[in-house]
This record gives sequence, C-alpha cells and structure tokens, in this order.
Amino acid sequence: MIHKSWWLLALCGVLNAIFSIMVFLVLSPDGSITLRRFIYGRSAAEQLGMLALAIGACTLAAGIWNFRKGNSWLLVLNGLACSTLGLLVRSNRAVTFRTVALLIVLMAVSIGVYELASARTLRRHRADEWFLGVAGIASFGFALVFLAFVFRWLKLDPSPSAQTFNWLGSYFGFSAICMLSQAFRQFMPGTALHYKPNSASPAS
Repeated sequence: MIHKSWWLLALCGVLNAIFSIMVFLVLSPDGSITLRRFIYGRSAAEQLGMLALAIGACTLAAGIWNFRKGNSWLLVLNGLACSTLGLLVRSNRAVTFRTVALLIVLMAVSIGVYELASARTLRRHRADEWFLGVAGIASFGFALVFLAFVFRWLKLDPSPSAQTFNWLGSYFGFSAICMLSQAFRQFMPGTALHYKPNSASPAS
C-alpha cells in the first residue's frame, strides 16, 4: 500500500534542498558572511522565511495525515519548529543566530528520534534499518553542533563565520536527503515498511 502522504515528504525534501542552496548563496565570493542580508535583507529574508514556512507546513501536514501512527507527532513537532523559524526570519524584527540555532536543535532532535524509531520497525530489512539508524545519529550530531553554538562551546564571532552558515546549509541539505528517502520508501510498494518474510518453501 502506498502512503498518501509520500508527496508531502517529497515536497519537503525539494524545499529543504532549495533552502540549503539559498543559504550557501548568502556567502559572498570571498567566503565571508553577509549576515545582514540573511537576517535583515528584505528580499533574502522573505524568500528564506517563505521556504521555511512551506517546509514546516508540509511536514506538519504529513505528520497530521498519519497521526494515528505512534511516531507521527515527531513530524508535527518538527513542522512546528520549522514554521516558527520561517515566521521569525520573515518578520522585520532582529533575529539572533542563537534563536535560529535553538530551533534547529529542536528540528534535528525530533527528526532524529523519528528516524531511530522508524529504524526499529525495520529489523527484517537491514539496508533501510541501517540507513535510518545512521541518519538518526547524524541528526543528533547536528543538534549537538547547534547546541554548542547556543551555549558557546563553539565560539561565535559578533557576526557568525562562514563555517557557521555552512553548518546551517548542510543541515537543510541533510534534511532534504532524509525527507526524499522517506518519501521514496513510502511511495514504492513492497518497501521495508510492508516487508513480509518469505514463507517456508513447500516440501517437494
């Protein structure tokens, strides 16, 4: 059976990829960060804010659509966090990178738990189980990095460095891969979500 929400996850993946590309384009040719363009620049802020809102709305809808499944509330939480990020970026108020980092931590943890929980249901299909397990651990890795920014375990300059924005773009690029993978697994009939062990061969 094909999950009806697969196209929402696929759309999330595409939008995450676009967001990632746009974040990398914020970098100036010499590698420095044009932070004001990202936070205050009306054109860039509105575009990134709209993308984040769209990603959050699609993730939220996918979670609500499958809410009867035990782990779908994690998609709802992820969608709410991403939508909040979009609203903040679109607003005319100053948004600190610390605030952005906290929302990324929430997004990374929620999707990481979702991936690890999904991996536990695929024990008969090792390839998908390992992929989701690695993706979940990687999500927690991103959460730790941004948490380090929040608590200043990794020192931020007055304006975040190019490395900081590289982490932000990398996270959304990583999210794109995860969402597209989830969409593919839900779309293809006979994937690990519906895997059934072969019955015993009849006696000859």
